[in-house]
Amino acid sequence: MGGKSLLTAMLCFSCSLSSWSLAQESTAQYLANEGLMVTQGEASILFDPLFRETYGQYLLMPDAMQAALFAGDPPFEDVDAVFISHHHGDHFSPEDILNLLKAQTSIHLYAPTQAVVAMRAIAAADDSTVFDRVSAVSLEYMDTPISMEMEGLFIEAVRIPHSGWPTGRTDIENISWRVTLSEGSDTTVLHMGDADPNDVHFARDEEFWNRTQVDMAFPPYWFFDSRSGPQILTERIGASRNVGIHVPVNIPSDPVRRTPSLRSADLFTQPGEMRTISP
Repeated sequence: MGGKSLLTAMLCFSCSLSSWSLAQESTAQYLANEGLMVTQGEASILFDPLFRETYGQYLLMPDAMQAALFAGDPPFEDVDAVFISHHHGDHFSPEDILNLLKAQTSIHLYAPTQAVVAMRAIAAADDSTVFDRVSAVSLEYMDTPISMEMEGLFIEAVRIPHSGWPTGRTDIENISWRVTLSEGSDTTVLHMGDADPNDVHFARDEEFWNRTQVDMAFPPYWFFDSRSGPQILTERIGASRNVGIHVPVNIPSDPVRRTPSLRSADLFTQPGEMRTISP
């Protein structure tokens, strides 16, 4: 092979490798509050995407982004599953999730029973087939974590009390979802919902946390500046990378302007932000 032909072949091979790498790249895109999209190859999952309450301190998903989700337009054209952490107005709208499932008939929903009951309460008679794609998770505090599977996804769920435990919100079914996407290579993410940052909730499930390496965890921002939160992230969960969510609008995007305990934290603050997940 001549030098010119060899160079052309090498360039083509390099381009093919770059295209393959890009196709296999795993990413996390911020939607708002605790809303996220995680994508690997052609597989995409969403966490807490649709809600209506801001309580005066959290962002909503931008209108254009929400319209694209309902229409199945990029970047939401290949959503496989939606995961709901808990039934609170800044995480979950039963009306909007029901309408999304009707609009996008290939999406599966995984949600705590409290959220599914709320959806059934407003569903019309002809919406019954929607619930064929809905998996309700019933977990009490201290129950053993459970696992489920759908094509391309291995799903694990554990109930971690909502922040405020043990004096408040103890009745809320807050589910932390650990999901492994298996499109090409495995990528594991952890969405923690509004988990309470007390090590007692994590210590008893040591085997569960040690069983799987998490490539990227999404803790609520208070894990970075609470007494036990940093230790839980480091010694219990041990994710390769942590990116904080549920960030109020009064916490600046610029780390230099934050309080000292949050300056070194990686936080999602603006809808559309992206992070690359490196398995």
